[in-house]
Amino acid sequence: MKRIVTFGEIMLRLAPNGYYRFFQNDQMQATFGGGEANVAVSLANYGMDSVYVTKLPKHAIGQAAVDSLRAFGVDTSKITRGGDRVGIYFLEKGASQRGSVCIYDRAYSAIQQAQTTDFDWDTIFEGADWFHFTGITPALGPNVVEICREACIAAKAKGVKISCDLNYRGKLWTREEARAAMTDLCQYVDVCISNEEDAKDVFGIEAEDTDIYGGKLNHEGYKSVAKQLADKFQFEKVAITLRTSISASDNDWAGMLYDGESYCFSKTYHLRIVDRVGGGDSFGGGLIYALLSGKDTQKAIEFAVAASALKHSIEGDYNRVGVAEVEKLAGGDGSGRVQR
Repeated sequence: MKRIVTFGEIMLRLAPNGYYRFFQNDQMQATFGGGEANVAVSLANYGMDSVYVTKLPKHAIGQAAVDSLRAFGVDTSKITRGGDRVGIYFLEKGASQRGSVCIYDRAYSAIQQAQTTDFDWDTIFEGADWFHFTGITPALGPNVVEICREACIAAKAKGVKISCDLNYRGKLWTREEARAAMTDLCQYVDVCISNEEDAKDVFGIEAEDTDIYGGKLNHEGYKSVAKQLADKFQFEKVAITLRTSISASDNDWAGMLYDGESYCFSKTYHLRIVDRVGGGDSFGGGLIYALLSGKDTQKAIEFAVAASALKHSIEGDYNRVGVAEVEKLAGGDGSGRVQR
């Protein structure tokens, strides 16, 4: 069984019921999620040995976050306990022409205050095959950039493959800060995951003749983006998600995987969205599973995009699907018929 380590921040998610606006009533749903935690859950659901690393307080809320991962079979034994708080994000889900809104309350969270001495990466990576992190994690602060760097160095020393989802978040750091940190960290990365905006925001690389808001995506432009990223950092593979946002409720969703020789595009899915948060993470989890399972470039991108398409139909950050469901959709059965 392949062993994958992911590292990042798991947060408490507070969201009004359904598509209510903030405090339209006096109730909020409490769940957990976060980029790398979402990937860890996907991989555990696919039968992989999935290990999640973070720092969480010892109190009841920190334990609830740990328990939410354990419920899916994620290995939480490498989580460091300490600090005072779990980061929170408030989510108001959008509908039709009203976009979703995320408000973060994550300052001084346990992981944001973590130090390099909190993690023994040589031990953590013992027997590991893959390491995954996102650009959200180093955005938490210079101390976390250094933790990510030490993790990447330790992973490389043990021959562990590394993937990174660029995941630029303008509420956490500036483009200049992101470019400096990610230029350093990407020298260790083997598989880069990006979207139509991240490559531009972080590295100034953008697809030509593309309008993500007007429904016009230029495949040739994305081929150029993938090749520029691969050439700049010697990535083995570059995956790009392709989202056309028709409205908050309706998106077209596809992806491309470049392996240094071939550019493989997936089929396009028209999504009626239930919850899009975690959609990119479910793509990353699907891609890592597919590559570790030996799928070729075309089948890998089809699996990743199908996994993510299914996530958009599921409430919460976590993608609660298994391999058979993803393979069914990737194979062409997207009818949504009742299963009896």
